[in-house]
Amino acid sequence: MKLDHIGIAVRSLDQALKFYRDTLGMNVKGFEMLPAEKVRVAILPLGDTRLELLEATAEDSPIAQFLAKRGEGIHHIAIEVEHLDRHLQQLEANGVRVLPGKGQRGAGGHRYAFLHPSSCGGVLVELIEATKVKEAKEA
Repeated sequence: MKLDHIGIAVRSLDQALKFYRDTLGMNVKGFEMLPAEKVRVAILPLGDTRLELLEATAEDSPIAQFLAKRGEGIHHIAIEVEHLDRHLQQLEANGVRVLPGKGQRGAGGHRYAFLHPSSCGGVLVELIEATKVKEAKEA
């Protein structure tokens, strides 16, 4: 397992990039639109991981709801795992609450699932299937 990324909810990508890109000097690898999640993502590499800045594209998106409740800040941490489905089965068998939508594809095309903060010490945790596992399945 390894840290894949940290998701940060922001009201405006343009405003957030003034800090992360212009002040800190971080590079922006690219942007993605995730229509199903109603979010626009800016991807900023950071060593062996990255930051994903998350901007809502609709008032009913999960990011908009997060911002209304908690304001800007860390939304989730993402952990890369091999064999996502196997991990999810084991976690659910141990009483971990997995949020709806497991196994969908997110930014970068990876398969993911979110674990409810009530099962993770108050932190929203995203599990991401390791790329090498995903590529092996596609081959």
